[in-house]
Amino acid sequence: MKAVAIPLIVIYLLTLTNNVAYGQKPQHGDVLISEILFNPEPGGSDYVELYNATERDLELRDICLARLVDNSITRLYVVSDSGVLHSHQWVVVTSDEMYVKSHYDVRYPERLKEIASMPPYNDASGSVVVCNADTIVLDRLDYDETMHSAMLRDREGVALERRSYIAPTQDAANWYSAASTAGFGTPTYANSQSHEILFVDNDFAVGEGLFSPDGDGYNDLLDITYNLLQCDLSANIVILDSRGREVRKIGRGVTLGCQGDLTWDGTDDRGNKMPRGRYVVYIEAYNATGVSQTCRRSVALVRN
Repeated sequence: MKAVAIPLIVIYLLTLTNNVAYGQKPQHGDVLISEILFNPEPGGSDYVELYNATERDLELRDICLARLVDNSITRLYVVSDSGVLHSHQWVVVTSDEMYVKSHYDVRYPERLKEIASMPPYNDASGSVVVCNADTIVLDRLDYDETMHSAMLRDREGVALERRSYIAPTQDAANWYSAASTAGFGTPTYANSQSHEILFVDNDFAVGEGLFSPDGDGYNDLLDITYNLLQCDLSANIVILDSRGREVRKIGRGVTLGCQGDLTWDGTDDRGNKMPRGRYVVYIEAYNATGVSQTCRRSVALVRN
């Protein structure tokens, strides 16, 4: 049979399967440290949770934990020889899968990867380093036991969780002890102490905060404007009365661009005119991973 030449572009496209760019190793910031258990209970095992911050799937064989000696990488620990870390998902690396499963709520066991050995993580302080197969550092956390909550009587078995994937990894304020209500650890799923900063307080504005929807052509609408640093958020925006009851849905699951505006004409969901008084514009914005942030804006409705 005569051989058929396949164009190089076709060969390249064939490697892009399930959104995995084979051969493209992750770079700095693509994979972030999300959670670490460095002081397990006696007989237990450390674990490190990693988060894929990109829009593409990454091959696990290209992601490694690294051992540091005198601030130099001396050994790599490959997360897995096969499989992928899906976009905006987590993988947990440990040397004792059964320990993690028996002591914590592992909601997605397929995201738990057992390796023969782990880098040594001291109970008091140390460094977690993630790199690719070429030893390019993807993320690093220099942790200290004092980063745990001062309210804890016993730190053994309590994981340290990242609060935001936007805030710097090395910011100590970006880390906190996993909640007791979550079993002191959340391996394989969203952190109990997650507090993603999706927008800042002045990103949403409501004009002068006072409007008079009386049909005279002046200040009849309440303008709700936004100017966001992140341009891929969705939002629920509702109007609450002074007693906290929802009276009008401005938007449910609306997609926000970098900037834009919405309006309220002073009516409820049935088109009835609302009486004069104080109202609250309640905004809940969230990103593709489901992390949300809320804000409230107080406004005054006046009528002649």
